[in-house]
Amino acid sequence: MSLTAPRIACVNVPALPLQALLREHPDWKNAPVAVVDKDKPQGIIQWVNERARIDRLLPGMRYATGLSLSRNLRAGAVAETDIAETVDLLARRLWCFSPRIEPSYREPGVFWLDASGLKKVYPSFERWAEAIHGDLLEVGFDAIVAVGFSRFGSYAAAMSHGESIVFQHAQQERAHLRTVPIDRLGLDRKLRDMLLKLGVDTLGAFIDLPASGIRKRFGPEAHELHQMAQGCGWSPIDPQPLLEPVEQKTLLDYAETNAARLLGIIAPLLRGVLAELCTRQEALTSLRFSLLLDNKRKQSEGLSPASPTLDARQLLSLIRLRLETLSIAAGVVEVHIRAEGVRAPQEQLDLFREAPRRNREAIRHAFATIRAELGNDAIVRARLYEGHLPDARFAWEPLDHMAAPSTVAISESPTRPMVRRLHTPPLPLPPRARHEPDGWLIAGVGEGPVEESIGPHIVSGGWWRKEIERAYYYVRTRRGRWLWIYYDLKRRRWFLQGEVQ
Repeated sequence: MSLTAPRIACVNVPALPLQALLREHPDWKNAPVAVVDKDKPQGIIQWVNERARIDRLLPGMRYATGLSLSRNLRAGAVAETDIAETVDLLARRLWCFSPRIEPSYREPGVFWLDASGLKKVYPSFERWAEAIHGDLLEVGFDAIVAVGFSRFGSYAAAMSHGESIVFQHAQQERAHLRTVPIDRLGLDRKLRDMLLKLGVDTLGAFIDLPASGIRKRFGPEAHELHQMAQGCGWSPIDPQPLLEPVEQKTLLDYAETNAARLLGIIAPLLRGVLAELCTRQEALTSLRFSLLLDNKRKQSEGLSPASPTLDARQLLSLIRLRLETLSIAAGVVEVHIRAEGVRAPQEQLDLFREAPRRNREAIRHAFATIRAELGNDAIVRARLYEGHLPDARFAWEPLDHMAAPSTVAISESPTRPMVRRLHTPPLPLPPRARHEPDGWLIAGVGEGPVEESIGPHIVSGGWWRKEIERAYYYVRTRRGRWLWIYYDLKRRRWFLQGEVQ
């Protein structure tokens, strides 16, 4: 391991989203697998495994095209938040091998490491590369490590080689660079296909093209690639800052054993931790709190939210549940909390975003509480259907989630929508007097007699099952209530079907 020549390494976790997908579906291991931007026939293939490449599948193809080439193709979409969390996880692992690490946000799974000055830690670059490969394998990711003398040379080797490689001198790296296939690099699909049609299938053939016409003929991306392949046009490593977990602690004047008071002590510490994570544009993924007892023993507990969050109320609820299950043998004299985070979604960091009028998260929690207490069918919505009778034109179905509110334009003289409330089954009404000297008291004395009637609207049919013949009316009482009633000619009775409000 030379101390004079600066060395740079590229760690490539091939098709990082693909490996994450295979971790979720281990039964797909021996099948051709692809990651698509959306799980639909028109979705674009973004990453493929070696088995899919054997079947001539390449990134940029449509999912439907891939299925036509390989009927055994398995595919799925991976969320961007999951990819970002995985990149952060791998970066934290790589910090154990080099203090200067730059992840590629253009190609998830590619990292550049400063490999200089490690002679006293590892006897050779080969041992160093093996240690990195083994460490990432422990968390379920296969990686290729290429140690070279330039950013692009190590990158091209890591992208094209099947296993880790260490170049002993710059000429060896340069010779290998010329043999790298074009389709192994993260090129735009159109540029890749254009070069392949021209017979330019290796970086060596591409480097030999005259530099003067690259930009004009192939565009700025090809020009940038040509410059980097020639050893110019790429800036040095821009390392990601090494971020340690956020920690806070407090000493107690008196030993504390009450869980509720301990929660009150932890609350300001937690808010301080979340504030620090927010300044680092991170959200909390795991939290560990330690309680030092007055008998010199330490009790540590860890918890993780369902997803990265900066919501103190949610985290305090989890801490409270954990504290209630603890059996504290002695009084607590010191509380220490330690939090780790990942890059937070923009909506969590946008502290000045206008708060929505509806708290959708609160709605979901309220729905879950109601279902837990009253059953899964407690919250329903009406679904319209084709039917002959009014009460057969809709049905109730469970409401799984609240739809987003829609914006409706309001005219200068808005009219309030009429709401029709239905009774299922219809309510029987008192018989109607033949002469009605004082009016029909359809809704009781308090509502007064019927003063207006609209109808009849005849609904008949059902002869194929059970013949029905009804005469519907809208009637208005003296106090202004509009009732929807009908007279069943077969049963010779009046019924209250509903009310218009």
